Amino acid sequence: MSEIEVVDLNPQLVMGMRKKGRYKDLIPSMLKQLFEHIMKFDQDACCGPPIFLCHEITKEDAERADREGSADVEVAVPVSRRIDETEDMKIYEISGGKFAKTVHKGPYEACEPTYSKLFAWIHENGKKISGPIREVYLNDPNEVGIENTITEIYAPIEDSGQPQQESTEQAQEQPQQPAQENLQSSP
Repeated sequence: MSEIEVVDLNPQLVMGMRKKGRYKDLIPSMLKQLFEHIMKFDQDACCGPPIFLCHEITKEDAERADREGSADVEVAVPVSRRIDETEDMKIYEISGGKFAKTVHKGPYEACEPTYSKLFAWIHENGKKISGPIREVYLNDPNEVGIENTITEIYAPIEDSGQPQQESTEQAQEQPQQPAQENLQSSP
């Protein structure tokens, strides 16, 4: 399920939160808080699956940030209209643009090969990552089982300005996937 395609995404109105900490500690609890708030104030406003935005681009940065408890964790839920905000939960728009998209089926912790294929494709096609990578959680492992969990992964891309021919130097500069064993947890 890990073919890569280029897609254009429109900007999306979301209710989101952003905190520093450890991925496994924050992602599930933040998503739960968002859904509870939206359901309490305007359950009809929710219009899409939950999203995690990874601000640490390299595997090393993600591992270090998670280990130190300083990972920049942002989660969001698409909404169709503005609803009441809180100190931690804000309504804002996440950017659209050109993204390399792939789909991972199975446990969140096992998506490293999917990320590796995505990053190889980006490198081989003369692109570079231009912002936070998004994971969109299409179903709930509590409902479908962890083996049937489906996650769309979107990497914002732009031309790298480098020739597509691989050299040793370019191979060393290839982006690394975020530390998925640290990033993934049940939404």
